[in-house]
Amino acid sequence: MKLAYWMYAGPAHIGTLRIASSFKNVHAIMHAPLGDDYFNVMRSMLSRERDFTPVTASIVDRKVLARGSQERVVDNIVRKDREETPDLILLTPTCTSSILQEDLQNFVERASLDAQGDVLLADVNHYRVNELQAADRTLHQVVEFYLQKARKQGTLPTTKTERPSVNILGMTTLGFHNNHDCTELKKLMGDLGIEVNLVMPEGASVHELHKLPQAWFNLVPYREIGPQTAEYLRAEFEMPCLDITPMGLVETARCIRAIQSILNDQGAEVDYEPFIDEQTRFVSQAAWFSRSIDCQNLTGKKAVVFGDNTHAAAMTKILAREMGIHVVLAGTYCKYDEAWFRQQVGEYCDDILISDDNGAIADAIARHEPAAIFGTQMERHVGKRLDIPCGVIAAPIHIQNFPVGYRPFLGYEGANQVVDLVYNSFTLGMEDHLLEIFGGHDTKEVITKTVSADSDLVWTKDGLAELNKIPGFVRGKVKRNTEKFARERGFGEINAEVLYAAKEAVGA
Repeated sequence: MKLAYWMYAGPAHIGTLRIASSFKNVHAIMHAPLGDDYFNVMRSMLSRERDFTPVTASIVDRKVLARGSQERVVDNIVRKDREETPDLILLTPTCTSSILQEDLQNFVERASLDAQGDVLLADVNHYRVNELQAADRTLHQVVEFYLQKARKQGTLPTTKTERPSVNILGMTTLGFHNNHDCTELKKLMGDLGIEVNLVMPEGASVHELHKLPQAWFNLVPYREIGPQTAEYLRAEFEMPCLDITPMGLVETARCIRAIQSILNDQGAEVDYEPFIDEQTRFVSQAAWFSRSIDCQNLTGKKAVVFGDNTHAAAMTKILAREMGIHVVLAGTYCKYDEAWFRQQVGEYCDDILISDDNGAIADAIARHEPAAIFGTQMERHVGKRLDIPCGVIAAPIHIQNFPVGYRPFLGYEGANQVVDLVYNSFTLGMEDHLLEIFGGHDTKEVITKTVSADSDLVWTKDGLAELNKIPGFVRGKVKRNTEKFARERGFGEINAEVLYAAKEAVGA
């Protein structure tokens, strides 16, 4: 098993717990050792939830290891059913329960005999999937369970809503700006004359899931959570699915045109072109900004983009198509969906990196020397070390990425927010000049060729002093050229004389 001190996506049980705690009145039982219940703290701290996290840890201790845990797990399920009266109790396995090879399905069946609510085992393989894959699978499993239950009870609706309507799938707790994106999508649907049939799972009740087939179509704004559920609804109820993320002006317009096509195929006869034109030209500030002198000052600047599939792909397109910024590297840690990501960003960037190794992306950033980074909190820390500004666009996230104010990333207001993020993430010409004057750059450590590996050369005190006199925007290149010069000539350390010799060798 690979151990990491930094992980882009957590273990599978975190994904299952995110789904369970997103629904109303659903309780999760986690069968794990003490210490694995950090999800409760993470949810309440990061997303500033006002209610207590509905997750109980059924602790695996030495007594359980000696005698087995069947009675404890069953007792915990029945006790929580009695105390909390949830509509559903979701039992999630962990790596520990998998190692112990316990029959959790048997536990669920036994507990179901005494529980008043439903009891369900999250059917995910904790050795093969990560947090995002498990969340997608668990959501699909819950939806399928309740739609089959409704079908047996004869409560499934047989007709669509009278007016065009949509289900918005994939909004969850701990999602990157999910609550703000959801508000913006509801507003956008209202402007288009489309009713929101159900938002799921965030804020939904499992007793509402039988209404899902009533909608005219499903919208899946995030690639990571929701596609399996949408595919199930398409196969089972012939519901159209729209999986275009409306992030940035171009993709928002493309998403709206796709909605128009879906509705017109069902006899609605709508025309959203005037709405798209008005929003793009007069309401949103993003199109105006792209033509302004401020945006022109960014033209050709180099940027690196890294994150989950949804946000990294969308940001790469926005930077390249809408703002004229040169994306030298785009990457994602969603290795399981590599083909989709490559297809999305291939024509908008120079290079693509598919990796969940934070050291690899840090080294790649150091090699490319971008003017700005757009990534996760991990890349923000890398940027701090390299003195490169970073705008956070995707999870993993920090409490600062759960703003109290309104900051969506989707829709036309989201396009405005992205513009601000991009513009404020670059160190502009005058700012860079002022930093040089007031010693901002000179107080930083000089950048290295890589972040994760130490240099094999030693810089003397006088060598570093001379290097720090060089302007910050070319200092990294000079440092690497000097180190290359020293290696070729067998120098073990670099002093001021070696630096001068290297500069003369390249004609500097």
